[in-house]
Amino acid sequence: MSKLVLQTEFAGLNLIARGKVRDIYDLGDALLLVTSDRISAFDVIMDEPIPDKGFVLTQISAFWFRQMEDIVPNHIISIDVADYPASCQPYADILAGRSMLVKKAVPLPVECIVRGYVSGSGWKDYQATGKISGISLPVGLKESDRLPEPIFTPSTKADLGEHDETITFEKMVQLCGEELAEKARRYTLEIYTRARDLADKKGIIIADTKFEFGVFDGELIIIDECMTPDSSRFWLKESYNPGGPQASFDKQFLRDYLETLDWGKCAPPPTLPQDILDKTGDKYREALERLAGITV
Repeated sequence: MSKLVLQTEFAGLNLIARGKVRDIYDLGDALLLVTSDRISAFDVIMDEPIPDKGFVLTQISAFWFRQMEDIVPNHIISIDVADYPASCQPYADILAGRSMLVKKAVPLPVECIVRGYVSGSGWKDYQATGKISGISLPVGLKESDRLPEPIFTPSTKADLGEHDETITFEKMVQLCGEELAEKARRYTLEIYTRARDLADKKGIIIADTKFEFGVFDGELIIIDECMTPDSSRFWLKESYNPGGPQASFDKQFLRDYLETLDWGKCAPPPTLPQDILDKTGDKYREALERLAGITV
């Protein structure tokens, strides 16, 4: 098991942002992304870390970025701490396996979401309107059914603690410009289709996922993370049975536990029992082993 890291405070490095999971340092001509073991649910960050989570997320992202390099370039400069600047070396033990040295891209102001199955907020939308994000779908779909074709449903990027809001593609064009919006949509659908087919052979259904893109040297590249259990809905293929929720590798396990509590889904979070922390960690580790063949 890797060292538990709830958050980092690296003296001499310029911390510019702390998200739900990642701490971001500005190194001048590059960024250092450090993936902690933090976990959030219902937009609330829990107080306890999930064992190995930061390592798992980093390695899964690196795996997918490599798989997609011929479709879209990505932001990785290196994930080998030996390649990082000298200022990072005092923290090598913490950074190893859970960090990325990346290009400083200008992020698009939207999240690019693709759905291959009817689930989550998409299922609620479909039940109410027969559509998801304004896209008409066949009548009679059951919860967790596979869609005839993947659909692109972008959203706004909310501030920490706020909720993203789904937008139309036309609104995305207004925010990003037509060329970038069209390219991001095409990349999103191509990456998802390839990943869905690859994961299927490894016993995982990727029901939906979200990507972030940015512009670097005039080129659109994929940034942040890539098809991890934090940014995706991963289901176990062997137990897939449309008509209700599915057994998952993502933090749905934690959400399901939290739903049993008398908790208002706002800070402060409840204290999590050790067995919930351990079982959540097991879900993440299994996803990494199945997808990338890496055992923690």
